[in-house]
Amino acid sequence: MADLPQTVAGARLDDHDATVATWGDPRIVLRCGVNKPADLQLTSRCDVVNDVGWFSEQIDDGWRFTTIGRAGYVEVTVPTSYAPQADALVDLSTTIKKMPLERPCQ
Repeated sequence: MADLPQTVAGARLDDHDATVATWGDPRIVLRCGVNKPADLQLTSRCDVVNDVGWFSEQIDDGWRFTTIGRAGYVEVTVPTSYAPQADALVDLSTTIKKMPLERPCQ
């Protein structure tokens, strides 16, 4: 968490602790140590952004992205107002790549 970017999708870092960070208003939220998404299967689509694999789920007001293939799961929720929401993943990729890779997207 110490290496988080100061801006994500143009929004400034508001706050963070050991497991949660937020940027902007409406908030982009990053949470570390979340459970594996219920819908994530071996056959699920894996979107790769700057060498980081993500499981993407559309939610009521935006998208939820969860890392795939890293040691532990990181979830990022990005509201619709930040479209295209995947831009946030570009800003976070350098930090996420520091997590050990267990299995690349296939």
